[in-house]
Amino acid sequence: MWLFHADTVKNRVTASGTLDRLVFYFSVGLLPLLIIVFTIIGYVTLEHPDLHHGPLPLQLRVLNDPAQALTPAQAYQQLAAQPLADHVDTHLLETPFWFSFAVPAPAADGRSEVELPSRHAQEVTCWQGAGERWLGGVQRDQQPGPAQGRMRVEKTGFILSLEQATQPVNVLCKGTFSGPARISGQRWTPYDYGLSQNRFYRSIGLLEGGLLMLTMFVLVAALINREWMYVLFAVWLLGNLRLGANSMGWDAHWLMLTVPNEWLGLLRKLTFATYYIVTFTLFHILFTAELKRINFPRVERLGQYLGIPLFAAALLLPYSRFLPVLWVCAVIGIAVLIFLLVRILIVTRTRAAFWYCASMVVVLFARIDEVIGAAFGIRTLDQVPNNAIAALLSSLMAAFAFAEQMRTGKRQLAMVQAELRTTYEVTPIGLFTLDPDGGFVRSNLALERILGRGSAEEREKKWDDYFEAGAHDKLWQIVSGGGSNEAELHGIADASGKASTYLVTATFANGRIEGSLQDISERSDAVERLRFLAEHDPLTGVLNRRGIEIMLERAIARQCDERPLALAYLDLDRFKLINDLFGHQSGDEVLKQLCERVEQSLGEGNHIGRIGGDEFIILFQDVEIGAATKICSAIIQKISYQSYHIGARAFQVKGSIGLVEVDAGMRVQDAISAADRACREAKKAHNEHIVVYHKNAPVFRERLEELSLIERLGGEFLPSGLFVEMQPIMSLQHPEDSLNFEVLLRLRDADNKVVPATRVIAAAEENGSIAVIDRWVMATVLEWLDQHQAQLPLTKFVCVNLSGASLNDEKFIQDLFVILEKHLRVVPLLCIEVTESVALHDLDHTSRIIERLQALGAKVALDDFGAGYTSFTYLKSLSADALKIDGAFIQSMNMHPANEAIVEAIVELARNLGMKSIAEWVEDCAMIEALAKLGVDYVQGFIVAKPQSPDAILQASSAASFITDPDVARFVAARRKGGVESADGGKWSSKLH
Repeated sequence: MWLFHADTVKNRVTASGTLDRLVFYFSVGLLPLLIIVFTIIGYVTLEHPDLHHGPLPLQLRVLNDPAQALTPAQAYQQLAAQPLADHVDTHLLETPFWFSFAVPAPAADGRSEVELPSRHAQEVTCWQGAGERWLGGVQRDQQPGPAQGRMRVEKTGFILSLEQATQPVNVLCKGTFSGPARISGQRWTPYDYGLSQNRFYRSIGLLEGGLLMLTMFVLVAALINREWMYVLFAVWLLGNLRLGANSMGWDAHWLMLTVPNEWLGLLRKLTFATYYIVTFTLFHILFTAELKRINFPRVERLGQYLGIPLFAAALLLPYSRFLPVLWVCAVIGIAVLIFLLVRILIVTRTRAAFWYCASMVVVLFARIDEVIGAAFGIRTLDQVPNNAIAALLSSLMAAFAFAEQMRTGKRQLAMVQAELRTTYEVTPIGLFTLDPDGGFVRSNLALERILGRGSAEEREKKWDDYFEAGAHDKLWQIVSGGGSNEAELHGIADASGKASTYLVTATFANGRIEGSLQDISERSDAVERLRFLAEHDPLTGVLNRRGIEIMLERAIARQCDERPLALAYLDLDRFKLINDLFGHQSGDEVLKQLCERVEQSLGEGNHIGRIGGDEFIILFQDVEIGAATKICSAIIQKISYQSYHIGARAFQVKGSIGLVEVDAGMRVQDAISAADRACREAKKAHNEHIVVYHKNAPVFRERLEELSLIERLGGEFLPSGLFVEMQPIMSLQHPEDSLNFEVLLRLRDADNKVVPATRVIAAAEENGSIAVIDRWVMATVLEWLDQHQAQLPLTKFVCVNLSGASLNDEKFIQDLFVILEKHLRVVPLLCIEVTESVALHDLDHTSRIIERLQALGAKVALDDFGAGYTSFTYLKSLSADALKIDGAFIQSMNMHPANEAIVEAIVELARNLGMKSIAEWVEDCAMIEALAKLGVDYVQGFIVAKPQSPDAILQASSAASFITDPDVARFVAARRKGGVESADGGKWSSKLH
């Protein structure tokens, strides 16, 4: 009844009527109780077959024969000197023992049965008197026959049958024993011995049958439940059976089979060792949770690990030497089990621990009795029925413990199932179980709410009734294991045409479809919105940069020579004023209206994308460049000559378009870059707002060359073909007294053509290698000056340009000063040119660099002065040594009086700040004369000298040595004769010379 749980009754009792309930409760409750009651009454009241007289113990004299040399007569003579005793223990000796006893005459006429009950006796031979008459001899595994005489194997030992005519008689016996044997004898009447024999075999049947049935039940439960712990318990029950059989002396028998005597010793040893190991293993598994609570892992491991040496001893040691090892391990293991069981009972107080503890007490008592009896000769369970009852009782109590643990497990399982059932119902995600046809087996409240399955009519519907056509087939696809186990389904559209979106996850198990359903309509809408925003501009709704680039990439991939493709770049003019004057809200409305106007002008298949605040890209697919040009003209008309009305205000917006014909295989960025370049040209044109680049236009070839150059300059290593040239800078006061020059970067391509410096620098800045090139230029120039300083006596300064990217690179600045430290001797000749825009980008950073350079003796010049955002406030904060006037002012100075005034102001400013002035792009003698009148200190340009090789510089005597123009030569000669003084009275020599 321990195996029954209350839930079992509830599950099995149905509403079939009162009679069914009565029959059920009679079968499972009353009938087992009546059987137990009548069994107890019968055991108490019925008569038992009692023995008439019981066995008569015989007094023995015992003699050990270690030399095995005594004859029966000699042994009989020596036995006369031995004392009489009820029994004598062999103390594990396996040498022969001689013993004698007297069998008195029976009280009534009849035979006598003399029992030698030692289960450890291996062989016994008996004689009458001092050996005058042989009575019989028998071995443990000998088959019955005439050779045994009057002796035979019975029960746990041997029987000697004596006829009435031979009684009384003195009997002499010789026997060999194995293990902890006890030599004893008792006389039975034939009737009483028959009753004793029946009890013995009934006890065997009781023990073997009971434990085997229990074992089979547990094994069947293990197979049905697939629980390995049940198998372990069945093995433990078999071990208990074998130990009980050993205690009762019939362990040589197994299921009506006789174990050979030579196997018996090893079998017994392995039985003891494996029983020890299985006991601790079962104990650990059965009380895993309880053992964790009491927390004595080392004590538990001590008991478990003793099984290893015990098993090794069983395999290696003879039986007599194995037994002491067994006793030591058994005592320690018993102590460990008792300690752990007591702790479990104190801490947990579980019924399973109580029953297992009771089972262990019975087993341990039987085993302790075995050990004490073998060691000290003291026995309490000497009768076979008591051993059988002890074995059965311990097994039954262990079964109770096991059943209680199962009951606890079932109770916990029921609690978990109840929790799962509650969780199943309250889970906000819809859960369902379908049969293979799509019918609902069960569903939780969330699913009923999602699908509206509240009414009885709705509950009759199947899966397909709630979703789009083919939903059941789609469900089978995801449970078939061919891919993902989830998919999106759409519900049936409502009257407005809107259908909900669901995410279903399902699997196929036990012939059914188990799954979950979530309404993801809001999430799906949000995802769609995010997908839209990923490729569209949230303000205007047109494509964004990513979206239009994707469209362009797909169009180029589909393009062939027969399918035209064009790209337009639209940029609005002065749109920022609208945001600044009227606010961004007004500007946003203008952009929305503008996009609507452009989309109205575009045909199907053409797209517009917003890539910046006021910049757009228009993609023309399958539109010839001529037609695209007309569409762009119409767009310009719509956006530029029609007002934008926002509230009471009207706005006017102008725009420029660059249109390019896209060739097959062109990169997306190249096409956009070309369109951008065309748009910039259109913005420069005052009357025309559209610039068109056809296929094979020079701009495309230039772009390819630029990309090739960028690729060549890529990486951390310098490209081959780099070299420098030097352009002389001539003093206007003393043209022939100095040889100053600017270092210019050059690159020779594979065709041995020189690439313009502007293209080299632009490409290097685009791919990030400009710092590597600047580092090379600086190291090359300083090393060249160090080698040839003696050949340059008139050189006072050498200008070297550094890019803005390098000056803002901290790693380059560190490397720059390392290079300067290596060439301190020629650093005073160095003049670093910094463009005005770079200097003003980070004024503090620029000031720190200038101060460090000047501290080493180098000079600094502000390059392209006047071309950027010149501010006198910033200029006074920079302690530069020279100003290089932007060439745009110089070239147009004679044509525009304003430019001449600007140049004059810059020269006067430089003079007042203690700086020298250098004019660039000087192209004729008239410019030189005009600049001289304005007081410019130095000039640089092709009229003076083109860039020269370093060797040409070394061979020149001064900057004027390269002059070829006659007018400039006369100007220089006049200066030589006139000896014009510097306007600042020679102050230049103290700084830049």
